[in-house]
This record gives sequence, structure tokens and C-alpha cells, in this order.
Amino acid sequence: MKAYRFLLVVTLLFTYAKQLYATQDPNVKPEISLTLIPPSPVTDQIVLDVRAGIWNNTKVKKTILVRIYLDKEDKANLLHQQTVILASKSNTGIKFPWKTTGQAGNHKIIMVTKSGEKTLHTERPMQVIASNIRSTRRIDGAWLGFYHWSEAEGKYWNPELKKVTDKQWGELMNAQHGIDMNIIVMQDVVRNPTAYAGKHNIEKEGYKGIPYYPSQLFSGHVPIAAIDPVEAVLAQADKDGMNVFMGVGMYAWFDFTEGSLKWHKKLATELWDKYGHHPSFYGWYVSEEQDGGLADAQARKDIVNFFKEFSKFIKAKTPDKPIMLATNSHNLRGAEDTYRKLLPNLDILCPFGFHRMPDTDLTGEQAAAKLQTLCDEAGSHLWMDMEVFNFAENNALVPRPISGLLSDLHRFPNFEKILCYQYPGLLNSPGISIKPGGPNTVKLYLDYKQYLDSLKVSGYPRYKNIVETHTK
Repeated sequence: MKAYRFLLVVTLLFTYAKQLYATQDPNVKPEISLTLIPPSPVTDQIVLDVRAGIWNNTKVKKTILVRIYLDKEDKANLLHQQTVILASKSNTGIKFPWKTTGQAGNHKIIMVTKSGEKTLHTERPMQVIASNIRSTRRIDGAWLGFYHWSEAEGKYWNPELKKVTDKQWGELMNAQHGIDMNIIVMQDVVRNPTAYAGKHNIEKEGYKGIPYYPSQLFSGHVPIAAIDPVEAVLAQADKDGMNVFMGVGMYAWFDFTEGSLKWHKKLATELWDKYGHHPSFYGWYVSEEQDGGLADAQARKDIVNFFKEFSKFIKAKTPDKPIMLATNSHNLRGAEDTYRKLLPNLDILCPFGFHRMPDTDLTGEQAAAKLQTLCDEAGSHLWMDMEVFNFAENNALVPRPISGLLSDLHRFPNFEKILCYQYPGLLNSPGISIKPGGPNTVKLYLDYKQYLDSLKVSGYPRYKNIVETHTK
């Protein structure tokens, strides 16, 4: 009876929210946008990918002068200048590299556009850290799952995530910001956990996933307390200056077929129309994941075609927003030629599992080096998806000891950004009103905060030897 009442309340609240959002127009059409890949902070051993989006939302053609500066609007500080001519209701993108060598310190990248009498400004902070490696040796962000797709893996946090309100999602993200994990990757925004590539009949039976947000594409609402957690996360990220990857999924695990491509385009369109006004909307994350070997011959053809077409579609809609995919780091040998075709249409590759390579595979270091070479060849970015969990009984995920995190942070110096899977359920600030995952999540949060604080002061020396031992 209690479960029925809970579902009834959620259904009524969702119905009200859907009517409310249908009558409101929260979207303010963007005119300019500035994206730095990677976002701050970075070391002085990388090349920053500076991207700008410019929109003409009017009914007349426009000529727009674009200037991008370092730190102040001064001729001596001009990094890039370009004039663009935009037809009515069109947009374009600009991109150029900026070497961080010799630029240690706190900066800001400033974008100014002028068209007729109208001048627009936007800027992004950029801290450059002096280093001899690419990595900042800190965790720069985390995945966010509104409800874990596997009840077994999410055993210790799913019951609590179901109770998290919109306000508490903001609270959780603010706590994540408190340890400088300022990148948020939404795992997915539609729940469809049991569908796998080649093992579903979506094309014949229709898509039956359920959204976490008020959607015009999909009916229903996942039975959680939050009405629009996507909006709640973006709104808090706006306040805290965080960067959010929108999780475009889930269609079906590992599925990059033509049906999946069409579905992703429709979903991306709704998400941009609904949430694109948020300054924190940083980029796009394709949720389906894939093995590092990119599966069989047909799957390899599918994934190459998927990102070729999806990238073209997204760049026409959001010219400066990057697209990211997470694969695992295993079975890379023999897939190199496919990566060379895939990566030019994938802005960021963010693999996971380097610390648990199969015995017959490459070492984690070898896998990282191979992927770095492939990304460098293609002009793509290589980030790491670091696992902050261990598997307990029946595959339940529990917080990984801090020694494991520090091991990865020190073993792999080449990643320009390190994100982790995931924040909700594995890390919690002690002062938060709800703590999915229990006391051990608070311990990991505090242990990592201690490391982060020492890193800022002394460059991490007293933590150098607190790492896992790896014999492989």
C-alpha cells in the first residue's frame, strides 16, 4: 500500500510538472558560446582546444566580428580574430589551438562579438598549473546516474537515490563542486537498462524506455522523487560554474546501428531545445559505451558511421560543444584502424578499467600510451574514466579505498582530464542531507579531500607512496 501511494504521488507530481513545463518557455536562444577543451584547470603540457559558437537568430543576414583574448581586451592579448557572415537562422563554429607552455597561472579566455551596434561578451576561467606531465593528478569530474541501471550493482545506493528530490540533487552537485569535481557527466536521461545490441526488437516493437525528465518524446517518468533532476543539476551547475555533459541515452547498450542513430538525433534535439539555455551545458555524452576492441566487424562499421553522422548533426546544432564516448581500455590490439576512422568524429574518448587489465592483454600503461597516440593522430582528446568503486558480493559497488584512486592518479600521467565513475552512491560530503551509499562514501570523500588539499599546498609529496601495488 505504501509503495502504491508513493507511485501515485510521483505520478501526480510528474503530471503537474509536465503541464507546467509545457506552458513555460525556459529556453533563451544562445547567441554566442565559448567552450574550452579541456576546461580549467589544466597543466602547461597540453594544447588547449578553444571553440566558439555563434548564432544568428534573426530573420536577416549578419556580419559578425569575433575576437578572442587572453585575460583582457587588448590588442596585445588578442589570440584569434575572425569575421563570419551568417544567413538568417543559422550558426557557425570557430576553433583554434592555444599552447599552455609557459602560461602557468590564473587566466581567463574572453570572447567578444560585434555586429552593427550590438556587442556581446562571454568568458571562461583557465588555471594553468606548472608541471612536467599532462595530468593534473586530481579528479576533475564525475559521472552522475539518477538511478543505477543495475539493481545488483546499485544495491547500496539505489534505495536512497529513489528518494532524492530536485533540491537535493542540487545539494549533491554543490557538494561535488566542494572537492573541485567540476565536470558532471549524466549517465543517461532515459532508463532502458535491459536492452543490448542485437538482443532487442526496438525497431519492430517500439522504444519502451522511461525518461527521468518531463519529455514530449517519451511517456511516463521513472519512479523517483525528483520531478526534473536534469534541470536541477544544470541549475546548480550554473550557480557553481560547473560543466555538464548531457547523457544522450539510453537506447541499448553497445548499439550504434541506424535505428540508434535516428533515436539519438531525436533525443539530442529535445534536450537542446529544453536545456540548451543553461551556461553549464558543456557537451554531449553518448551513453551506450563499448568494449575497447570495438566488438566485431559489423559493430565497428556501425560505430564509425554513427559518430560520423551524429557529429555532423550535433555540430550543425551546437558547433562548439564536444561529443564524448566511454569505452573500456581492454582488447585494443587489432582495433587500431577502426579507431583511426572513429576518432576524427569523436572529440573526447574517455576509457575506463586501466587498473584491471585482463592477464593476456596490454598493461594499463601500454593501453594508455596506445590510445594517446591514436588520439593525437586524430586531433581528439583522451581523458580517463577512473573507477572509484570495488565489486563486493554479487557485484554490488562499494567505495574503492583512497589508495586505489591515488594509484591511478600517479600511474597514468598522460590524461589531460581524469573523471570518475561515479559520484552519487560512492562519494558524499559529511554535511549533506542525504547520503546514498552510506558511511563509507563519506570516508572516501574526506580521504580524497585531504589529498586534494595537500596537493594544492605541497604538490602531493606525502601521498606518493600511498598507492596500490601492481605487479603486471
